[in-house]
Amino acid sequence: MIGRASFGRQIALIFLLFLAVILSWTGTARAHDVRPAYLQIEPLGPDLYTLLWRTPVLSGVPLPVVLDLPENAIALSEPTQQHMPGTTVERRAIEVPGGLAGKRIGFIGLEATITDVLVRISDGKGGYATTLVRPSNPWVELDPNLSSWAIAVTYIKQGIEHILLGFDHLLFVASLLLILRNWKMVVKTITSFTVAHSITLALATLGLVHLPSGPVEIMIAASIVLVAIEAVRFTRGETSITIARPWLVAFVFGLLHGFGFAGALAELGLPKGDIPLALLSFNVGVELGQLAFVAVVLGAIALVKQLVTIPRRALLFSCYSIGIISTFWVFERLYFTFI
Repeated sequence: MIGRASFGRQIALIFLLFLAVILSWTGTARAHDVRPAYLQIEPLGPDLYTLLWRTPVLSGVPLPVVLDLPENAIALSEPTQQHMPGTTVERRAIEVPGGLAGKRIGFIGLEATITDVLVRISDGKGGYATTLVRPSNPWVELDPNLSSWAIAVTYIKQGIEHILLGFDHLLFVASLLLILRNWKMVVKTITSFTVAHSITLALATLGLVHLPSGPVEIMIAASIVLVAIEAVRFTRGETSITIARPWLVAFVFGLLHGFGFAGALAELGLPKGDIPLALLSFNVGVELGQLAFVAVVLGAIALVKQLVTIPRRALLFSCYSIGIISTFWVFERLYFTFI
């Protein structure tokens, strides 16, 4: 008959193996592959508009979504397309008798994807209204006067989705959790990481500091490798400045990760009249998603510990899994950046 400790150990190992499989699956894709499509509408004159329609290219395949314009829309020219790494941009000019206010634009095929569409509507005076279209409701009724609350909700949702689909940022947080000894250190370290990436997110978004995205993404992946190595040392009973002061390392690398968040926010675009609100809302969304991830991971670990003491080899297995995945990302990003 299997004893309670033996059964609990089996449950713990199954759980950790399942986690490793999930991490390995996410590692086969480049981080941030799930990006929203983007539609920007600018008025040219009475009833005249230019449309910029940007769709992500995933694994070499463009997003299979087509714009469904109002029935009375008249094309003024043939659409022009521009193909760039990871995205396709289409521009067109249209005339809509009576204007677009109150009209509906649909996104045919969006319901069959997991991609959202960010829609920005210019008022012609430098201001923008922003809304988010979901696959469950693949159309938008145009209103150039969206409330501040609507803009805030849109960017909070995007911040949550970005962090929860940003597997590199999540693996960095997970590797930090492997070297934290108590709740006090968890709070201190996660707060330090949050403050740091909030600083560089704001500086980069406001155009005060700029770093090229390629090297930033490489260094983000390298930061995960370094912390995973430190987690191995911690598991073996060794010590270092990272293990003694993880909050300091979290702050330093958090500055780097903030530039990664800024790149994602730049892809979404910012409403000119509400940049501070959109920036704050996006950052709030990132923090909410991050806190949810930390709560799930710590809750799962606590649940396993109720059954059995987690064996050291299982912790090492987790450290090496994170290290292998992040090392793959380093070389992959080196290739895409410099080759």
